[in-house]
Amino acid sequence: MTQWVFDIVDRLGAAGIGLLIFLENVVPPIPSEVILPLGGFRASTGAMDPVAVWAAATMGAVAGALVLYALGAMLGFDRVHRLAGNRWFILSSQKDLEKGLDLFERYGNWFVLCGRCIPIVRSLISIPAGIAGMPLLRFVALSTLGSSVWNALFVYLGFALGERWEVVEGYMSPLSKIVAVLGALVLAWLIWRKVQQRRARGGVQEKDAPAAR
Repeated sequence: MTQWVFDIVDRLGAAGIGLLIFLENVVPPIPSEVILPLGGFRASTGAMDPVAVWAAATMGAVAGALVLYALGAMLGFDRVHRLAGNRWFILSSQKDLEKGLDLFERYGNWFVLCGRCIPIVRSLISIPAGIAGMPLLRFVALSTLGSSVWNALFVYLGFALGERWEVVEGYMSPLSKIVAVLGALVLAWLIWRKVQQRRARGGVQEKDAPAAR
């Protein structure tokens, strides 16, 4: 882990943990599975209060989630739906977006709650919540609940392990890598499918075009 992370935690204490978790949610520089056990370890030495570490981390997580939720809300479903109609938009078709909105309306509460406990997903899930127009108070409540449970677990592990707190990263790092690889595979599949759809539409248009005289 880079030295600047230790410097922030040592200088700002629990507030530094909250700041790092906020940054991890918005632009993930380092995983929370590293930051939280470090905070727990520092608390075990008496340098910080464990409850303050947990509270600061949870507030940082929710603040980061709100930034991405606001981004999704500013985009809005109608605007994203129009974008999905463009040939260059590779992430989704309009039909898939409509299906996704229906799915989010039915299971969005669980997506947001459980997504807070999955690396990478916990950052990305806030954007579709904003696009789908999930009520803000519900989003904040679910994000707070999911984040508080996740943060409490990893702060406790760091506290209990003491100087061996970095063991947590060793166990969680493979999971983060698996999620990242799966995300890359999904993106590659979306691009491939979009290309295939363009080719199919192009073939239909050629067939329908009147023969030259």
